Amino acid sequence: MAVVEFVLRWFHVLFGIVWIGMLYYFNFVQTEYFKEAEAEAKADAMKKLAPRALWWFRWGAMFTFLTGLALLHFVGAMANVVGASLIWIGALAGTLMFLNVWLIIWPNQQIVLGMKPGEGPVAAAKAGLASRTNTLLSGPMLLGMLGSKHLYIADLSMTGLVACAVIILLLEANALFGKTGPMTSVKGVIHCSIALAALLWVLLAFL
Repeated sequence: MAVVEFVLRWFHVLFGIVWIGMLYYFNFVQTEYFKEAEAEAKADAMKKLAPRALWWFRWGAMFTFLTGLALLHFVGAMANVVGASLIWIGALAGTLMFLNVWLIIWPNQQIVLGMKPGEGPVAAAKAGLASRTNTLLSGPMLLGMLGSKHLYIADLSMTGLVACAVIILLLEANALFGKTGPMTSVKGVIHCSIALAALLWVLLAFL
């Protein structure tokens, strides 16, 4: 069973690198490039580059999610929810990010790229907000992934776990109905993600 768990972890990290690597590429590189690109270059990239990148992005998310589900069973997270608080925080953030990819970002990007009909600017705004939110949640997700094995917190409690879960769910609600706010800029979303991970760490450690 230890070998199976290791193999699952290996694939989970591998698929996660693909997924989050593409997420950062979209947010830190491609989006910023499109703001400055000539119309012809942008149109060519949207036709030939973006669909390829989105393929790796969404399937990386899918297999990261599936291997993560399997790992929840192998690490016994369901048998001790409070003791596995870091795992559950990472799993909650990762699950919402996965759902954002398949239910918000990909459908709206299809409209933006002209692959199906719809209002391009509206779709771009929805996809952009969800993508920025995924970037925001990537910090807490990584906290959960690494912290479950390498970060000791002495007095985990249900109160801390619930507080963290509520914050993450509120941020997801903003992804559906709100605005990018301080996440609008690249520096802003990076700083917000680090600050959010630190906040959740403090809540888990002291509540």
